[in-house]
Amino acid sequence: MTLRLAFWAVLALVLFAAEALLPGASLMWLGFAAAAMMAVMLIAPGLDILAQAILFAVFAIASVLIYRRWFRARAQVSDKPLLNRRADQLIGQTAVLEQAIVRGRGRIQLADTYWSVEGPDLPAGAAVRIVATDGMTLRVQEV
Repeated sequence: MTLRLAFWAVLALVLFAAEALLPGASLMWLGFAAAAMMAVMLIAPGLDILAQAILFAVFAIASVLIYRRWFRARAQVSDKPLLNRRADQLIGQTAVLEQAIVRGRGRIQLADTYWSVEGPDLPAGAAVRIVATDGMTLRVQEV
C-alpha cells in the first residue's frame, strides 16, 4: 500500500469517526470523497498531489451536492418539530417573575428549572408571558 493510498484511507476513517463524534457535523460526505480518492489511488497510483487535491475537491463538492439535492430534499417533516427545542416549547406560556426584571434582565421558575428572561422592567411576582426565545434566554412581556 502506497503512502498516498494510506493517507486517503486514514482521512476517510478520520472524517467518518468525526461525523460519529461531533453533533450536527456533515463530515460524512467529505469522508465519501476521501474514500473515492482512495479508490482512484488504487486505479491510478501515480497521480500527482495537485491532481489529487483537485479531484478531492471535485468529489467533495459533488458529494455535498448529492446530499443537498437527493437526501435533504427527501427528508421527512417531523410531526414534533419542537421536540429537542425546549425553550421554544415554552412560547405562549405565562409565569410569575421569581426575580424582578431590572435593566431588562430577570428570572422565572417553570417546574424545576430557572430561566433567564429579558423584557421590560417589572417587579418580582409580576405575571409575564413568554413571547420568544434567544438561545436559553426567554423574552417576556407583561400579562
